[in-house]
Amino acid sequence: MQRSTPLRTFLPWTFLPYIAMSIVHVAALAFESEIAPPTKLWLMPLLALPVIVSLRLRPPSAIALLLIAIVLSWLGDGAGVFFPGGPELPLMLMFFGLAHIAYIVLFARMLKVRRMPWWALVYAVWWIAMIAVLGPHTGSLLFAVAVYGLVLGGTAAFSTRCHPLVICGGVFFLISDTVLAFRLFVPDAMPQWTSPLVMLTYTLGQGLIVAGALVTLRTRSPQARTTS
Repeated sequence: MQRSTPLRTFLPWTFLPYIAMSIVHVAALAFESEIAPPTKLWLMPLLALPVIVSLRLRPPSAIALLLIAIVLSWLGDGAGVFFPGGPELPLMLMFFGLAHIAYIVLFARMLKVRRMPWWALVYAVWWIAMIAVLGPHTGSLLFAVAVYGLVLGGTAAFSTRCHPLVICGGVFFLISDTVLAFRLFVPDAMPQWTSPLVMLTYTLGQGLIVAGALVTLRTRSPQARTTS
């Protein structure tokens, strides 16, 4: 009997570059350093590393969806840099909205381990409250913000069917975008320390989602089982 080792399909140390860059970026924001913008663009490529080294995990479509969500998030992070002539905020909403749709499909079809609990309804309450509070401040972006809020809340809600790491990731992602929404539409009400808070919760959310997804896929992968 030959037992494959977990490290062949899931390498926890591959998250270290992402963790290190996240710390550097959040610290740069806190101290208003000029390295904050370029370090932001390194976050998602480094988060892709653990997924890339886990390409042998099954099903391949789950790995593909993870990478798609990461790439779309990267485009959202760098919308102003990658598309300098375009409207930055609508582009951010579009790319992150598509990333959340990829996550929802992944959670609902490939990572689910339980039924959605009743308390997931809190995310519907969150959406209604956000539209009621921020709606008057969004102007022509009201529809786009409302749709984005639906997919963001959907990501958090469907994460409740998954591994606890994914659930926590969904919560942190929701917190990040909630704080960011207030910073964008009611900036006078938000103190400066909420800028690093947005990215602290964002990096935690993305990292936990990816870690939880890879843990789940490894436990279901043939490579993680005893073979003869």
